[in-house]
Amino acid sequence: MLALVESDKKVFNEVLDEAVESMFSAGVPYVMMGGISASANGGSRFTTHDIDIFVKPQDADRALNALRSTGFETEKTDPKWLYKGFKNNVMVDIIFKSSGEVCLDDEMLERSWVADFNGRSVRVLSREDLFVIKSLVLNEHTLAMDDRCTRHLVDLVGVIRSGDLDWEYLIRRARRGPRRVLSMLLFAQSLDLLVPNTVIKTLFDILEIA
Repeated sequence: MLALVESDKKVFNEVLDEAVESMFSAGVPYVMMGGISASANGGSRFTTHDIDIFVKPQDADRALNALRSTGFETEKTDPKWLYKGFKNNVMVDIIFKSSGEVCLDDEMLERSWVADFNGRSVRVLSREDLFVIKSLVLNEHTLAMDDRCTRHLVDLVGVIRSGDLDWEYLIRRARRGPRRVLSMLLFAQSLDLLVPNTVIKTLFDILEIA
């Protein structure tokens, strides 16, 4: 992904600050997804062109109203999972249901952490939750989009390469899509990245039980 020029980066960071502040002021629990979370969790991305904010389904309208009150243009893009806000040519996605019917919950919030992104503090998904969500996002649609597919694969590899994952938690979260998560872990193993065989076997056993 091409790096943003300095002027675009400045605008992006300003919009990011306003979006985060709007969530804080409205009392909306959130975590960052997408490129920001991937960069914080071991990915090789140095920039991203949009801002993905993950909120609980019951907080989606409140999050959108918070953006609107801060001067964002807003739309209810898809009432099943996605709203959008726009400001200064920067897009903010309010995501309240990810692929595999994954919704933000209290445990995901507890395991999230505050990372540095472009010199500011933002709350991002845990590496384990990011890996599962990224695995479930890969489908026929994303595979047909070469650039998007490549970004997801690079992000997934980056998470594994960063090491020190809570494998027990990842396995538990993987139950929403064990076959997809298993395939991504096997891919990581094929690159000689450290994925314990016990984790692979456990996911195989889950598939056999299902």
